[in-house]
Amino acid sequence: MDNRPIGVFDSGLGGLTAVKPLHRILPHENIIYFGDTGRVPYGSRGADVIRQYAEQDARFLLSHDVKFVLAACGTVSTVATHLADLLPVPYANVLQPTALAAVRATKNRRIGVIGTAATIRSGAFEREIHRIDPTMQVTSQACPLFVPLVESGFIDPNDSVPIEVARRYLAPILAQGVDTLILGCTHYPILKRIIGPLVGDDVILIDSGRESARHCAALLAKNGLLSDRETEGEERFFVSDRTDDFTSVAGIFLGNEATSLEAELVQIEDY
Repeated sequence: MDNRPIGVFDSGLGGLTAVKPLHRILPHENIIYFGDTGRVPYGSRGADVIRQYAEQDARFLLSHDVKFVLAACGTVSTVATHLADLLPVPYANVLQPTALAAVRATKNRRIGVIGTAATIRSGAFEREIHRIDPTMQVTSQACPLFVPLVESGFIDPNDSVPIEVARRYLAPILAQGVDTLILGCTHYPILKRIIGPLVGDDVILIDSGRESARHCAALLAKNGLLSDRETEGEERFFVSDRTDDFTSVAGIFLGNEATSLEAELVQIEDY
């Protein structure tokens, strides 16, 4: 047993879509969350910059003596693949559990992947899916406007702006007849109410935040790192910018659970 906290990070607040199910699955665990809101989005950056940011984010979490690090960020998961080798604690990301869930879900063997420009450019989801099952047909589409839309609160399913953006992004994927769609960035599940009606009920949406939370819980149990605390765990939130409106933005990801949450400011460049 290990009562140290779990560390979770993302380029912004999208990783809270992993924190929410993680807390539900493991209610007695403490969680340290860092959202790099001052440098979001990562998906438009070059690979070297993304790797540098990921290392800084992980070092910050390690400064809080975390027992496990979860990169709840599709871009980091697919670009900063070296991170696991640098950390002194177990590490997980969204790539493997999300790809596996999609392979298990598809019936017609046609999988769509949407992600940031860096994630799609890396080809990591295609490689991981084909590693699991080489017969799968994968169609990928970069959706660079999705993260800024979510972080800015453009998530209303009746708002024509995100609807039209999503329609244009999804058209090439739907044209390939996919029956399963990977939401390859943890911001994207917030747009389910927009994406879902556009792809239709016959397309299964794979939530990278939820799948990575399940995977994280399984690895903690496997490695004997679960807490033996009987009381409910605590969560601490850190950001690199915008502490004043954290509650309202976090509410997009956590719902009513965010009503009294506060975030602390981090000078992430110091790590």
